[in-house]
Amino acid sequence: MNTSTSATWLEEAWQQGVHKTIRNAKRIQDTFPHISPQGVYDKNDPEWWTAGFWPGLLWLVYRDDPQHEAAADLQRIAASCERQLEDCLRDPDLVDHDLGFVWLLSGVARYRQMGSEDGRRRGMLAANLLAARFHVRGEFIRAWNFRSSMMDTRGVAIIDSMMNLPLLYWASEQSSDPRFRWLAEAHADTVAREFVRADGSICHVVEFDPHTGQKLREHGGQGHAPGSAWARGTAWALHGFALSFRYTGEARYLETAERAADFFLAMLGEDIVPVWDFRAPAEHRAAWDSSAAAIAASGLFELAKLSPRGPTYAAAGERIVRGLYERYSPAESVAEEGLIMQGTVHYPEGRGINVPIIYGDYFYMEALAKLRGYEGLF
Repeated sequence: MNTSTSATWLEEAWQQGVHKTIRNAKRIQDTFPHISPQGVYDKNDPEWWTAGFWPGLLWLVYRDDPQHEAAADLQRIAASCERQLEDCLRDPDLVDHDLGFVWLLSGVARYRQMGSEDGRRRGMLAANLLAARFHVRGEFIRAWNFRSSMMDTRGVAIIDSMMNLPLLYWASEQSSDPRFRWLAEAHADTVAREFVRADGSICHVVEFDPHTGQKLREHGGQGHAPGSAWARGTAWALHGFALSFRYTGEARYLETAERAADFFLAMLGEDIVPVWDFRAPAEHRAAWDSSAAAIAASGLFELAKLSPRGPTYAAAGERIVRGLYERYSPAESVAEEGLIMQGTVHYPEGRGINVPIIYGDYFYMEALAKLRGYEGLF
């Protein structure tokens, strides 16, 4: 990417992230971290939606220097994670809309770098399972499997789904079967129509009638309330629609990504890390979300390559990711395994407030990689 980046801070930030990831790998090994509440990453089950971000982070570091003395260990650990994740594909109760997050960063990443046929096979299986969640009448990909007293989850879609669509675009390219792309576009069109508001703000959850496919209502989800503006959801939208434009060339996706990006940047102002919900009332504004900043920065670098306003988006992305390094990174501290601080998982449920989060770390490193000129990331 052509920017006015100072090589000094960028290389320092990247190398710091590489060194800490390699150090963390010696302890974390082939488990599945989510948050670092007391300086040490926890362990989650492989069926949890965040399970792909750790192997994805390992593949990012591996790709940078396959000859590094730690490269073989990173490859081994990531491959072991992938084998564990395959077991989840055999249980329909463990498969949901987040198959892209899991498999683009594990099996597909290994296939792209190593030519692994197992990685390709698993990725294609995951794509087929994701396509099977498409609601024909409502033209959306169903999100969750669990039952809820708050909504009928048989007809629920969520904004996070936009980041999973590249698995379907990839599957179309791999198989020369346009059906995967058609489903992805149909879902993206539904999300653009039903989730993205006129001002560029985004709702997290939309409930549709599971029989007719008609929209019933909006839910606050991980945001403060219906009508609010969950910061990470805004980042998912700007990044996800940018990726859909990158794969399809359909101008409507670029326009939607730009609207979400403009809203995010306007609400962020001069800050680096947004409050967890841009419209949270004053008494609920003590939680921040660095993961939203990292996701947005990486998405802004996509827009920088795609939009006529590319230089503006590139400058905004660089300002955010540099700010994450200079103000939210614990540097080489051995007392903290996370790469960036002040992330929030789920404020309404009181989970993971102002802590490092594995997907925040992943997208922080992905943004740095893009700023360093990497192409064709996961």
